Amino acid sequence: MMNLKLKVWRQKHAQDKGKIVDYDAKNVSPDQSFLEMLDVVNEELILKGQEPIVFDHDCREGICGMCSQTINGIPHGPERGTTVCQLHMRHFKDGDTIFIEPWRARAFPVMKDLIVDRSALDKIIQAGGFVSVDTGGCPDGNSLPIAKDDAEDAMDAAACIGCGACVAACKNASAMLFVSAKVGHFAKLPQGKIERERRVQAMVKAMDDAGFGNCTNYYECEAVCPKEISVRFIALMNREYLRTINHLGRKKAGGF
Repeated sequence: MMNLKLKVWRQKHAQDKGKIVDYDAKNVSPDQSFLEMLDVVNEELILKGQEPIVFDHDCREGICGMCSQTINGIPHGPERGTTVCQLHMRHFKDGDTIFIEPWRARAFPVMKDLIVDRSALDKIIQAGGFVSVDTGGCPDGNSLPIAKDDAEDAMDAAACIGCGACVAACKNASAMLFVSAKVGHFAKLPQGKIERERRVQAMVKAMDDAGFGNCTNYYECEAVCPKEISVRFIALMNREYLRTINHLGRKKAGGF
């Protein structure tokens, strides 16, 4: 069992200044997840008549991406390819001091304590993260020839859970890894190619309108991504965007 010192960001709402508050986490089992540890701390706070620490969670299986916390300065904590809910306390030592903060980005205003408003990511998806054309009935899987490399790339991109860790880790608060994963997912599949021009234009515009920063290739996004999305998707999205600009320019000039 371990005893830990927690330094937790407490903030009543977006306009509140907020501050770090100290808490003790006693008799923590190494087999507990990080969120389970916070559950125990909250139970003790409730018994004392104090307000519990507010944090986001849902599946607790590393799927939904809601457990958005920065632990000791690292989004999702020290373990690579791991969400907070899948981070176990055995990765910490007895007597450790742990800083727990929300995502830090202008596009992610703090709602309360460790919960931030990530609806900006939803707006990007709404702008173009779908296929709207009529694709007809469900065809046999083998009737659409897709290169193995393209299929694997599309699956890798589709693994993105939209948690926002890439934004929180980037010094510019860029959402390029998130957007590029969504653009790359469709760009690699025939069903998505029909709307590829409108999609990349709309999603990039939505990203810029939401107030996210630009990518300057620090690769921090890839380092903290719980699904280990590669930054090569950012290069793919840039190519898609430039291709769109060139194509639209030719159409305006009367070309094909």
